[in-house]
Amino acid sequence: MNVLLIGSGGREHALALALVKNPATTKLFVAPGNPGTAQVATNIVLDVADAQAVIGFCHVQHVDFVVIGPEQPLVDGLVDALDAAGIKAFGPSKAAARLEGSKGFTKDLCAKYNIPTGAYQKFAEKDAALAYAREKGAPIVVKADGLAAGKGVTVAMTLSEAEQAIEDLFGGAFGAAGAECVIEEFLDGEEASFFALCDGDKALAFASAQDHKRVGEGDTGPNTGGMGAYSPAPVVTDAIAQRVMDEIVNPTVAAMKAEGCPFKGVLFAGLMIGKDGPKLIEFNTRFGDPECQVMLARLDDDLLDLLLACAEGRLPERVNLSPKTALTVVMAAQGYPGTPKKGGSISGIAEAEAAGARIIHAGTKSVGETLVANGGRVLNVVALADSVGEARDRAYRAVDALKFPDGFCRRDIGWRALKR
Repeated sequence: MNVLLIGSGGREHALALALVKNPATTKLFVAPGNPGTAQVATNIVLDVADAQAVIGFCHVQHVDFVVIGPEQPLVDGLVDALDAAGIKAFGPSKAAARLEGSKGFTKDLCAKYNIPTGAYQKFAEKDAALAYAREKGAPIVVKADGLAAGKGVTVAMTLSEAEQAIEDLFGGAFGAAGAECVIEEFLDGEEASFFALCDGDKALAFASAQDHKRVGEGDTGPNTGGMGAYSPAPVVTDAIAQRVMDEIVNPTVAAMKAEGCPFKGVLFAGLMIGKDGPKLIEFNTRFGDPECQVMLARLDDDLLDLLLACAEGRLPERVNLSPKTALTVVMAAQGYPGTPKKGGSISGIAEAEAAGARIIHAGTKSVGETLVANGGRVLNVVALADSVGEARDRAYRAVDALKFPDGFCRRDIGWRALKR
């Protein structure tokens, strides 16, 4: 079977490593990929925003299955185009990807089908949004309705922060993604991520994880795409996981089918777990990054078989995961999450892996024989061990073996689980 994987980050390197384990994978192409995926697959130059170019490549190379990593091609409808061309793909249709592509769509769906989430209002006009924020007061959450590369959410602890977020949003800071906004109730509790595989009719619990969004230790500084993660998340007990499936995931899958847009793919529920149990913060419609890296490190089943089962409507009864803990530390380039310093040399990967971790490429490129930084989040250092403490220690031993003078990382990944 020839497989095309779309994406270029750490998530896609982790997916590629898992996909090539299946002996049925004859050839794996990655568009555009990175130096990590190039070690196990064939990187290709392909305009993934051009559905016809993707379809043409699939026909020429006899691609049987397409796995889509990032959210933008899903929201743009790439799966629909592939399906119309008779090519199987992993991911939701354009209509189903609205669960990530429109915060307002998701909040309205939750309201209609009684899925637990925070109270909210939608706005297409700045003055009305400002008036609502002033009426409700802080803390309050302001979100761009559309995709904003993870930067469209402001958790405003003061009214002035909320007002500034609204001004920025309607001032064009997020382009078309900010044409409308959602203002939500602030939810108190502990955040966690929960992933389920879906085949349009039913859902299968996959794994939980916990991310570290803030750039600084102690969860300080601006939000990022994620500075590290671990799986499983101890806060997601078996009882909480069952409630998430019963109260959030299964009702959402049933609702999407009832609305005429059945959901196939991976449903990523960002949760707030408070005194009343889990509530939905938001949905993503793809594997998280860096959550994917730690979840796949625990996967005992074959990933390609699972993704095909989603696409073909035949999910198994369960997913088999290692009981061990996987933890990843993100090595970022100086300046991130602002303007990262690109071009810094990286070495010591073999020594880092000898220390007991897997090095996943995210924002890297090869310049001749030299590996250099080419993005904000540059490498993921992933370790698997019997406990979160041991996984953390292994990961940081590997971090210390890397030679990346222009890089930095948080030194407290896993603190919440250790504190428990």
